[in-house]
Amino acid sequence: MKKDLGVIAGVFPMPVLIVAAYDEDGKVNAMNAAWGQICDMDKIILFLDEDHKTTKNILTSKAFTVALADEKNMVMADYVGIVSGNDVGDKFESTGYHAEKSSRVNAPIITEYPVTLECELLEKVNTEYVNGIVGKIVNVIADEEVLTDKNKVDVKKLNAIMFDQFQAGYYSVGEKVGQAWVEGKEMMKK
Repeated sequence: MKKDLGVIAGVFPMPVLIVAAYDEDGKVNAMNAAWGQICDMDKIILFLDEDHKTTKNILTSKAFTVALADEKNMVMADYVGIVSGNDVGDKFESTGYHAEKSSRVNAPIITEYPVTLECELLEKVNTEYVNGIVGKIVNVIADEEVLTDKNKVDVKKLNAIMFDQFQAGYYSVGEKVGQAWVEGKEMMKK
């Protein structure tokens, strides 16, 4: 029997994305954003409130990076999600993590994360119901240790984490259970 649970932002899995941008003084700021998604082959949308320090930085610098949070760096990912850059003078420096400037966009790459999307700001979406940042993905960089021999990201090596909106937990990505665009073909024969 099913039970009513009320209104919950109950989509699972949700990515754990570490969004980074420079402020007006060139300082690195980063935040944890679970509400983000690819919205075209070379575009990403991040649903960020206007009052986030990172949102303000993206609008100023016109660029940002998005790192895929992994199990190894979960503590830092959680920290930048619970501490606001509006309240802490140099939130990123207090993490002990490192950043280098992207060679493609005016944004920092957090070196400890194994996969990062380098993005240019395309537009800010602000409607009655949606606040978002749309970025053009100009490049993806990945550490060699998370790549296959064909230079594709191996999600089992990446150990990306997902956010559970139901119980506020982090979960690592599990085993592959099927092949996209293949598994459903059997039903096409019916």
